[in-house]
Amino acid sequence: MPKKIIVIDDEKIICDMAKKILQIEGYEVDTFTDSVLALDSIRKTQYDLIVTDLMMEKVSGMDILREVNQRSPQTKVIMLTAYATLDATIEAIREQVYDFFPKPVKIEDLKKSVKKALAD
Repeated sequence: MPKKIIVIDDEKIICDMAKKILQIEGYEVDTFTDSVLALDSIRKTQYDLIVTDLMMEKVSGMDILREVNQRSPQTKVIMLTAYATLDATIEAIREQVYDFFPKPVKIEDLKKSVKKALAD
């Protein structure tokens, strides 16, 4: 059974690109540009991995990371951000993010991180 991944980013192009790449790798992928709807899906669906943007309206990637850690601590979270500050990176590490990438993320780096996260 393929691993189930959710990609959350308010930029549709990021969601579309990630979905295509991850589906080619054999994963089942849901995407959301609305972080509230994404969080609702996370509450209803067991995902093996979450790829989320840090800065989004309404629900931030950090809020999603915290919710996942409480509900499903075995689920890994990879965070993407166009605003890679040292403070944001430290906070994400403290909240046990699996990996943290500045945008634009290199496709090969994302694929390697996803593969490693799902193998751990």
